[in-house]
Amino acid sequence: MNIQRSTAGRLEGKVALVTGSTSGIGAGIATVFAHEGARVLIHGRNAEAGARVLREIEEAGVPADRLAFHVADLLDPEACVGLVARAGEVFNGLDVLVNNAGDFTRGTIDETSIELWDRQMALNLRAPFVLTQAALPLMRARGGGAVVNIGSVNAYIGGMNLTSYSVTKGGLMTFTKNVAQQVSRDHIRVNQINVGWTLTEGEQRVRTKETGREDWLETALPTRPFGRLLSPRDIALAALYLASGESALVTGSVLDLEQGPVGGS
Repeated sequence: MNIQRSTAGRLEGKVALVTGSTSGIGAGIATVFAHEGARVLIHGRNAEAGARVLREIEEAGVPADRLAFHVADLLDPEACVGLVARAGEVFNGLDVLVNNAGDFTRGTIDETSIELWDRQMALNLRAPFVLTQAALPLMRARGGGAVVNIGSVNAYIGGMNLTSYSVTKGGLMTFTKNVAQQVSRDHIRVNQINVGWTLTEGEQRVRTKETGREDWLETALPTRPFGRLLSPRDIALAALYLASGESALVTGSVLDLEQGPVGGS
């Protein structure tokens, strides 16, 4: 058996939309996708942050005409539809949708307000639904596509201070499998990455505030089996696999990306 595998240009000619991609995991995914040949629509709520990510990717050698940025508040369903439409307008189609944007505000059952519950349901669950629904016609027109939902290992039970967040990620997991079943004959694949503890700018801020210590990471690292936290690039490489032809027959799957079995000791 002759197996040839190229690791470059795995998304050559593809158009990708990555929500919440001005920082953290989303920025990591957008960067890897762009370097793998995709034309990428970067999304966020802050134009300055969007310009920074565009500049960083361009300075790393990606042509400016393969990148675009669009501001949208995904709490607004019409803005979700408009974001997908923008990808079609700028790049004449859409092949890959990464539903990454989310709200991870903490709260136990006693602390979670109706407002927090509703906001997280709207951003973490309704927005992926609206975005996916809007993206499907564009993908069908291209003969297929891939949706990659960024979930969390909290989807199974979740931390006690992540009540509504965990529920949204569990719901997203069911959504992933349900839609995958519906659109497989359109050659559209829908998969999810359940992300474990990842070191991002947001995690740095939250942990520093929770612990009151700037050096919290020094204490955390020895508790990790591989001596480090996940990085945005770790997530991006998994997303690349699920977005590319290398996972051509993978759909309805959930990848638990953590340093051990979820629920294990």
